Amino acid sequence: MSGLAATMRLELRLQQRYGFLYAAVFSAAVWLAILLPIPAGYRDVAAPLVLFGDLLIVAFFFIAGSLFFEKGERTLFALVVTPLRFGAYIVAKLVTLTALTVVLSFAIILPVHGVGFDVPLVLLGAVTGALVMLLVSFSSAVPYVSITDWVLPSTFWLGLLNVPLIHYSGLWEHPVLYLIPTQGPLLMFGAAFGQIELTGAQLAACVLVPLVWTGVLLVIARRVFQRYIVAGEGT
Repeated sequence: MSGLAATMRLELRLQQRYGFLYAAVFSAAVWLAILLPIPAGYRDVAAPLVLFGDLLIVAFFFIAGSLFFEKGERTLFALVVTPLRFGAYIVAKLVTLTALTVVLSFAIILPVHGVGFDVPLVLLGAVTGALVMLLVSFSSAVPYVSITDWVLPSTFWLGLLNVPLIHYSGLWEHPVLYLIPTQGPLLMFGAAFGQIELTGAQLAACVLVPLVWTGVLLVIARRVFQRYIVAGEGT
């Protein structure tokens, strides 16, 4: 446990060094600049979409940026020959960046809405959504040498993760979309601001599906890390 705590402290220092904390503050300022001028009656409509967009920026791009910084400085490959386990490495990233995403989400909506929304639903949506975004981004970025190589292929995964917006907007409502791990977080954001209503079964699906995908994505992340970082370093 002490090793994990030390790894998390190191991860926080690296995020500060790479400028992620400052980028998060800038992101919050941009979203507030978008939300505050919107008439009060429409802010509840915009808030779920803003929170979803914030997940894409912070979770999806920050962990990839962290990974490529580590590759560029060769620190990632140095970890291969240390006692640090992959589990501690990835958990440190997931915990710190999920926490940053949650803090940023509330920093965006509290000045605009106060506490006039369902706080637990926003919290659940932010945590489950961040975990999925982080792991998809990490797994897709590991095989690439630089961020410029990864940007174009990443658009496929971003497009797939954005498909629930079609359901949310009412253009295509189908139960199969609940299998997409970002569907649940988006619907919880909408329910938190009174834009949609969720039954007990729907809410359970919104929470459980992303959590199941988190477990699957952790396995995938470990395998691609072993293949492209651990095995790749040996060659």
